[in-house]
Amino acid sequence: MQQWSISLSNAASSYFSAEKHEFVSVDDFMALPEIAIQEASLQKFAKITPQYPGIRAELAKEVTQMWLNELSPMLDDSFGRASKGWEMQAWYSLVTAKPEELIPMQRFPHVDGTNPRQIAMMLYLDHTDHGGTGFFRHRTTGLEALTDGTFPRYRAALEDDVRRSGMPEAAYVTDGAPHFERIHASAGAFNQAVFYRGNVLHSGLIDSACDLSPDPAKGRLTINAFFRPIE
Repeated sequence: MQQWSISLSNAASSYFSAEKHEFVSVDDFMALPEIAIQEASLQKFAKITPQYPGIRAELAKEVTQMWLNELSPMLDDSFGRASKGWEMQAWYSLVTAKPEELIPMQRFPHVDGTNPRQIAMMLYLDHTDHGGTGFFRHRTTGLEALTDGTFPRYRAALEDDVRRSGMPEAAYVTDGAPHFERIHASAGAFNQAVFYRGNVLHSGLIDSACDLSPDPAKGRLTINAFFRPIE
């Protein structure tokens, strides 16, 4: 498992927007990122959820556990201590849907859930011209993160937005117009990992004009993970 070793020596913690959303970026995350790309090429990718515009394959549990042991202290420091520890799920992910194939929910920023204690990780493993991850504010409500309490108001307002001005064109989210504005973005540099709360509105910054190959060696390959405090 040594080939899957990671380092947090290049970790940088910061905040974005006036609401001070925590954001951690780690350059040179894997010592040997090519190992992950090679392993991804051996996986059987499949469409797992309708929300994700592409295909996924689960990361080996041995790797997940090793990374979790390394990352837990950083998660405690940056996002608040989990008294019983953290649990983690992770997948190789490839964006493959063409812009014209995007369903309505994929044309807007999204959240991974309304629980602010769920932390997301994106590890960028591609050399494409696609971007990183953008974070957004909903113009009508001013909301940047959703909770159980604010989600009904957000949903109703967004539905009103669409009734007034229609659906966005069939394309990936970039600046968020017309219903959202982008407030932050990660660079999406090769072998960079970023961590943020999953209830903040966000979207992959996919260039609709660029190829979206299903080949892990050529496409927009990432490793996506979710961390949750053990209850």
